[in-house]
Amino acid sequence: VVTADVLRDARILILHMGRDFSFDDCGRAFTCLPVEEPGAPAEAVVCNLDSLLGTMTHRLCVGSPPGVWVCSTDMLLTVPSAPGISWDDFQGVRVIAVPGSPAYARNHGVYLTDEQGLVHDIIYKGTEAQIQQCAGPDGTVPLVCGIVFFSSDAAEQLLATHVIPPLDACTYMGLDSGAPPIQLSLFFDIVLCMAGGMTEGEFVKAGGDNSVRSARSVLWTALRGFPLSMACIPDASYDYMTTSASDHIRSLTLLPGSASHLHFCKTAYSHVDEPCLLEDGSSVTNCLLEGAVQLAAGSVIQHCHLQGPLEIGPGCLLSGLDVGSSPALRGCPLRDIVLQGHHVRLRDLSCRVFTLTGRLDDWQSRVEQATYLNVPWAELFQRTGIREGDLWDAETPQRSRCLLSARLFPVLHACEALGLEDVLWLLAPATVAGEQLARWRTAWRMSWQELLPCLDTAAELGTRQALFFLQGQRKVRRVLLGRQDSSLLPLARSAVHEGYHEAVLGTLDEVASTANDAGIAARALACIAEVLGCMAQGEGGLRSGPAANREWASAFGCLERGDIASGVQELAAERQKWMSRPALLVRAARHYEGAEQILVRQAVMSSCQFVTVEQAELPPLGHWVQVACPARLDLSGGWSDTPPITYEHGGAVVDVAVLVDGRRPIGARVRRIVEPELRLVSLSGTPRSEAVTQLVCRELEHLQDYSQPHAPGALLKAAFICTQIVQFPSQKPLRAQLMESFGGGFEVHTWSKLPHGSGLGTSSILAGAVMASLYRAAGKAASTESLIHAVLHLEQRLTTGGGWQDQVGGLVPGIKIGRSKAELPLRVEVEQILVPDGFIQTLNDHLLLVYTGKTRLARNLLQDVVRNWYARLPSIVQNADALVSNAEKCAQALRQGDLQLIGKCLDCYWQQKKCMAPGCEPLAVGHMMEVLRPHVYGQCLAGAGGGGFLYVLTKAPQQKEALHQILTNTEGLGNFSIHNIEVDKGGFSVEVVGCDTK
Repeated sequence: VVTADVLRDARILILHMGRDFSFDDCGRAFTCLPVEEPGAPAEAVVCNLDSLLGTMTHRLCVGSPPGVWVCSTDMLLTVPSAPGISWDDFQGVRVIAVPGSPAYARNHGVYLTDEQGLVHDIIYKGTEAQIQQCAGPDGTVPLVCGIVFFSSDAAEQLLATHVIPPLDACTYMGLDSGAPPIQLSLFFDIVLCMAGGMTEGEFVKAGGDNSVRSARSVLWTALRGFPLSMACIPDASYDYMTTSASDHIRSLTLLPGSASHLHFCKTAYSHVDEPCLLEDGSSVTNCLLEGAVQLAAGSVIQHCHLQGPLEIGPGCLLSGLDVGSSPALRGCPLRDIVLQGHHVRLRDLSCRVFTLTGRLDDWQSRVEQATYLNVPWAELFQRTGIREGDLWDAETPQRSRCLLSARLFPVLHACEALGLEDVLWLLAPATVAGEQLARWRTAWRMSWQELLPCLDTAAELGTRQALFFLQGQRKVRRVLLGRQDSSLLPLARSAVHEGYHEAVLGTLDEVASTANDAGIAARALACIAEVLGCMAQGEGGLRSGPAANREWASAFGCLERGDIASGVQELAAERQKWMSRPALLVRAARHYEGAEQILVRQAVMSSCQFVTVEQAELPPLGHWVQVACPARLDLSGGWSDTPPITYEHGGAVVDVAVLVDGRRPIGARVRRIVEPELRLVSLSGTPRSEAVTQLVCRELEHLQDYSQPHAPGALLKAAFICTQIVQFPSQKPLRAQLMESFGGGFEVHTWSKLPHGSGLGTSSILAGAVMASLYRAAGKAASTESLIHAVLHLEQRLTTGGGWQDQVGGLVPGIKIGRSKAELPLRVEVEQILVPDGFIQTLNDHLLLVYTGKTRLARNLLQDVVRNWYARLPSIVQNADALVSNAEKCAQALRQGDLQLIGKCLDCYWQQKKCMAPGCEPLAVGHMMEVLRPHVYGQCLAGAGGGGFLYVLTKAPQQKEALHQILTNTEGLGNFSIHNIEVDKGGFSVEVVGCDTK
């Protein structure tokens, strides 16, 4: 029960639905506006109600005390950002006004106020003199715009009157007690009694019959004590939705100024095959326009599915026409008309009825002064042969004969199906009218007045929704096939919420299987995973996780073989078995992401065409080929090198090859041995805690697990296969292959002096080192560019994914920027950055590496980033743009030798990494960065973040000891260590070192 206590802290908004509306069967509140909301979490057409709710919530009600807001929905209202209404010491009731011209005010209400802003009177359709009295210094007048606020006290008093006769008759309580209903006006009965210029006698007397007078008397007693103030919103605009078609068309095709938050667009939530045929100043909302549909300026189409060729002239409003109506419209002179299809329910019978009126027609003018289809009735009667008796009964008095009551619109016919042509003939020349007239006469017809109570709003909303998802499916195709950066996630959410997910999944299957492009198909599969994820509604476990269930293996096999169409079909068939509950849906989503990764790998593997290998001298048996590599620091642009971002958006990364504590920390050596086998030895970790893994492969099946990154020696096994030293799979046994090609086997040792998860690009650089030494030991030579692409290829075979920046950083000497274009095949181009003389030494003096003591636990970081990119979240798309432009800025700062500017780029880069992969800044690291901030120009965690190394650009040179002291004195940092780094100008080295086995 709403009691005084409930009202004390309540914030209530009541939206009045308003009356019937001639131009929208769902009323003014649900009239669709030509607006798209790209930031909305779910996609749906924007109704006037949505717009008003947004305006009230985020603009007008901000800062108001508890109480009750009442807002009408029969107007279009735009309010600039924050109106800044003052609520200090507010009491009583406040009305909101919008400035308007005195000319507009002649047909509306205006407020007359005193100096304090208290309302003196409400003037409705006043004289010029009365309106002038209300004008402010700028000549505008405060229009009544249908918004009132009652403080808790006033609301409580008003609520108390609903049990007092005769006011109880405004509620069903009174009606159920047998009282005759009475109708009150919010403004002229309730609000007006608080206006300062009113006396009780005037107010009560003006009430009309006795019951209204006594109602007014009760209201006067209850509310008179409250002050009534007005707030006029300076830049707001208000447009009452009248019964004039011209007004309605104007309000939907007008582009409001930039101050408004309603940015009307020409096409909103519509698929248009030929957008160039829509003139500026026309408007299309929730439509599917196929083929050549020409639309003139000053015309509006809503909720229609039309097929061209069609030509729609100026001044038209078309609504609710389905695809079957298109033939009837062809060749019809459409100009200045309103043509609508309606869902009508006659007891148990549902049917479609079409109405046709002229833009200039008035519903209520008497037949002798009025027009129909913009011409006088007499002219229409003459042209068509219709008689007055066809439209009105003989007993209808002359004054009641108007368009509203004319039985013009055929509803049913005894023996024929009715369609759009049964109203369109009214536009035709006299020669055509004859045969149609008879058919029209024999049909059962209704007037607009009779049709109104029979409109089936539920069916209308259902049809609009079906059309919305039909154009949504076209949008899915348009965005994916056109490689657009629009997010499909809001549409997926809506489709799941409204039960249209099967339709959307079907469209995605179709795009994936017919695109003939691994990149597009991969994004389509990612979208399917999103739909499945939405269906799980946040339950069923984490979205990221394993994806190698046997049930999906056959579909994955098709994709691996390059048969995308069959793969997508098999995935869809398998998906059906995983739809019943959230846990299964999430697992299915993971497998779709797994399938998408297969296609991404194939797209990236196309880069192996940039690997060229030449013959070189075969080193003697037993001679070691040794490669030592620097680590890499990414100074800007990382993540933009990650597939699929790198080939869908384009990437740019600035990297530096660095020595850590004076040495190259990553290396590999290879020698040929007599036994035809592969001996794999990997050392990892710091010298204090070295781990050694040893493996011997004698059979091909020992290499089988090369694509499982966690399998022992996977990287080395993949390297043998990618360098084509070993053919896998093959009929020929491993021993035979090795003997034939090399007269023996190979022994490989690899090492990294950096801790696991360091963020310095270890694994990719190690892959480069291994491939370089393997090529050389097998008597081949590969250029650095070839190695960069070979590592990219290897990491796809290894299924770790990963971009190209690590190997660019570690294999190309010095400071450089790598770039990739938004295209396939993926090609990386590297440009050395030329820095001023002596600047490398300056960098060495100012760069330090701090080991944070945290190892990165982010197993799913990459999956999450790729998921957000495929969803084209606007923040991620903007961030990808920013990463690339920051990389170019950083390169420029390096060329200028400007430490401060480089520092800014580093800080900016760290913010971008956090946007790309939220959670990559552990608390302890954040704390460490805060402590260091005053002493550095910039700082950033290396690599993807989450732990590992932090690199800092200090303001003063040679700060290792000083920083060590600062960090030692800071609590809660754990076991950090600080390391010197210097730019490695030489890059990696391949040398044949003979038989020395040290």
